[in-house]
Amino acid sequence: MTDEDGMRRALVLARLSAEEGETPVGAVVTRRGEIVGEGRNRRERGKSALLHAELEAISAACGALGGWRLWECELYVTLEPCPMCAGAIINARIPRVVYGARDPKAGCCGSVVDLFALPFNHRPQAIGGVLETECAALLTHFFAALREKKR
Repeated sequence: MTDEDGMRRALVLARLSAEEGETPVGAVVTRRGEIVGEGRNRRERGKSALLHAELEAISAACGALGGWRLWECELYVTLEPCPMCAGAIINARIPRVVYGARDPKAGCCGSVVDLFALPFNHRPQAIGGVLETECAALLTHFFAALREKKR
């Protein structure tokens, strides 16, 4: 599976979130090129700040693989991870994170801060900008439609 393949699947999940009125973020965890976990934002529906796409995908991968250490996995996510999700990535020992759009308000892979560069016991590699135009456009369109609806 290429980085673009992983991101395309994450975009499908992000679009499903948008259809449900959720911020359109999707995430996929792979191991050896096979999808082992998927997630999408469900904060509004679930009424929980914890229901981010990355956390759902990590949880599904842990369940599928039977353990919390995802050291053989990669995470693909349409938006740069926030502090909570970056912490979960570090704790799950995911070695490589690929994201689409940068998040200048909450991104923790370099936009606001780079948590992966701090001296934690695990330092994932982050690759940003994969299918960035498509990922950013989905978010931009979603929030423009939301603002229009509120008028």
